[in-house]
Amino acid sequence: MKTPQQLSQKLQRQWQNGEIRERRLLDPGQWPLRLPIGKPSPKQITDELARVREHIRAWREVGIGEVEWGAVNYRSVAEAVELPLHWVLRSTEEWAEAAHDRSVRQEFALIARILAATDPGFHPLIVRQRQLILTRGGEETIQACRVAQAVEPGCAQGRPLRALSIAGCDSKFLERNRTLISKLMEVRFGPEALEPGLEAFLGALDEGEHWLLVAALDEGLLPFEQLRVRSSELARTPLPAGHILIVENERALYQLPRCSDTIAILGAGLNLGWMGAGWLAEKRLGYWGDMDSWGLAMLAEARRRQPHAEALLMGREVFAALAGDLAVAEPVVHGDTPPDGLDEAERALYQHLINIPRGRLEQEFLPSERVVRAVREWRGEGRVA
Repeated sequence: MKTPQQLSQKLQRQWQNGEIRERRLLDPGQWPLRLPIGKPSPKQITDELARVREHIRAWREVGIGEVEWGAVNYRSVAEAVELPLHWVLRSTEEWAEAAHDRSVRQEFALIARILAATDPGFHPLIVRQRQLILTRGGEETIQACRVAQAVEPGCAQGRPLRALSIAGCDSKFLERNRTLISKLMEVRFGPEALEPGLEAFLGALDEGEHWLLVAALDEGLLPFEQLRVRSSELARTPLPAGHILIVENERALYQLPRCSDTIAILGAGLNLGWMGAGWLAEKRLGYWGDMDSWGLAMLAEARRRQPHAEALLMGREVFAALAGDLAVAEPVVHGDTPPDGLDEAERALYQHLINIPRGRLEQEFLPSERVVRAVREWRGEGRVA
């Protein structure tokens, strides 16, 4: 048999669960909610009668929702015992009150106010993204929804984000709420639309745009051996090679061998939105980054944009062969669980790296001869010994 306090604690935990929270806040069919209280056992009726009486008294004092009672027969008692059987909550408001937790009540009030003022299409995201909404607050979230509802592709017409005044927002609103607005726009236009980045979708000037190093590993492919190219231009401009190698760090350039029909793009780091470019889907695509949790997370991000990307020099066998002399500690890991986009072996490597003292192997310190063999094997011009 459960006490009112125990069921209140259960309701608190359920509020923290995004799936449960979304169902109960957005699906009227979830109500009423009937929580089983449980009945005392025959032994408790005989040996713990005082506790049973206290249990009955506690439930008679519950003033939120409705307590369903029923007569239960026990052999040791002459008459049926009237017991609380279910706690029935009929609305989301009663759920928030029955949790008996101030933070739950405050969060419910905030989310309810936002839902009442925003487009229903955004409601699942608002309910799921609880922490982001709490960080931004009610007015900022409501305004972000208005902005996301008002924007159209290319509406910036080449102006920077801070020059846009959409739905009455101030000059820094888009920058301040970039993450939330991007997620809301993905709901409206689909995640693929924003893969090249918020500025590219809006047609805005990217004042802090990332420049990438493009290096031809074969003569004659480019007018120069090395070029600096903005990521937005690279996203819309196909490169004239059948093989494209993405390299996390620019410093690894000196290790790359000459290869026919191959161009390397270096220094992307975490800036991989441009990899959503359609022309990359037609290329043989390789990815080489550090062997640590962040390097594997970047590989996963690259795969989310181009699932056919092949990892080079990022396997367990390479780490095992070189870690003894070259591995160092990773100061801050990406997270406790592998990100989506890794295969089974890569997920296992991720878990291994975050659980050992020296779980980082930086790509620029790999022996050049091993890099050369691996790149040429990927290119089909040799095999790794």
